[in-house]
This record gives sequence, C-alpha cells and structure tokens, in this order.
Amino acid sequence: MKLEQIKEILPGLDNVEFQLENGTSIPEHFHVTEIGIITKHFIDCGGTIRNEKIINFQLWNANDFEHRLKPTKLLNIIKLSEEKLGIEDLEIEVEYQSDTIGKYDLDFNGKHFVLKNKQTACLADNACGISTEKQKVKLSELKSTCCSTSDTTRCLQ
Repeated sequence: MKLEQIKEILPGLDNVEFQLENGTSIPEHFHVTEIGIITKHFIDCGGTIRNEKIINFQLWNANDFEHRLKPTKLLNIIKLSEEKLGIEDLEIEVEYQSDTIGKYDLDFNGKHFVLKNKQTACLADNACGISTEKQKVKLSELKSTCCSTSDTTRCLQ
C-alpha cells in the first residue's frame, strides 16, 4: 500500500485498527512511534547496484491501555512527516514487535489494516542459477550410473 492510499482510507474510519495476516489483532492501545523514509543502497548477488526507498511506520504497544489512535491523529502525523521529511507517495512497510521486530507490507481489508508477511527473494535469479520453475524430467530418461545390476555397492555411491 502506498501513502496516498492510506490517506484516502483514514477519513472514512472511526478507528485505526491493525491485524496480522493470520487474523491476530494488534492491541488497540498501539502507538505509531515513527514514520520515516528508509533508503537501501545495495548490490545484489548478480552484481547489480540497487536503490530502494520506502516509508516506514513503526507500531509499538505500551502499557497505557486506554490509548487509542484516531484516524485524524494518524493523518496529522503523516502530514507532519510529509512536511518535515519530504516524504513522497511510496510503499509503506510496517515494523511491529512480536518475537522480534518484524517487517510487514501493508494492506486494507475494508475494516482493518493488515500487516502482510514479507518474504525474501533473489533479485538476480538469472545470475544464481536457480530455476524459477521446477524442471520436469521423466524417470525413464534418467541415465543409470551403475555398470551392472550386480554391482549394487557402486550404485549406492
């Protein structure tokens, strides 16, 4: 989800609610402790230099159980970050503490913002020699490495 999308959704909500992709709700008393830009300048395993830029939201649970972040408050935080940091309409990544700090993509299901699990991937799959699809091989076409059926010890090596 991009920043403009969340800004369009928030005015129509009574409450800001997040949940994990598995349906587990983020406690209602969460805080958005950071909004920022993360720039990643790196080289992939194929030697290509890359630059990525995302918006980062950090969610945090405190022991102030009465706290509720309202849509207008989150919009104000976003507006301030746009003014002070020059944030553009980029993809949003959410950091949330579970067993460790997790990074999630953001989606909306009509009621809740959903923290979608992220996966790693090779960006240079043509350089790694990893096929993107499984190669189909007929077992009958495989060549035997055994000289004879009586030489079973050699076949097991």
